[in-house]
Amino acid sequence: MTTAPDQPPVQPYGPPPTIIINNNTSAAASASAVIGGVGLRRRRQSLWAHFWLFMFTVGIGNVFYAAHVSRWNRDRGL
Repeated sequence: MTTAPDQPPVQPYGPPPTIIINNNTSAAASASAVIGGVGLRRRRQSLWAHFWLFMFTVGIGNVFYAAHVSRWNRDRGL
C-alpha cells in the first residue's frame, strides 16, 4: 500500500482518546485548606512546652500558653 507524497499515512485506528482528569473535589479540598500559602491546621498543646513552662514559671506560663493556643484555634474556627 503506497500513499501519495502530499498525504499523511492512514492510521488503522481512530484518533487518540481525549483524557479528562477530574480533580475538582481534591483541588477544592486542598484549596480550602491552604490560604496564603499557610495550611490551616488546628494547633495542639505541646507536652514539652507545658513541661518547661511549669519548670520555669511555676505553672502560670501554662495558663497563658493554653489560652493562646485555644484562642488561636477558636479565632480560625478549628
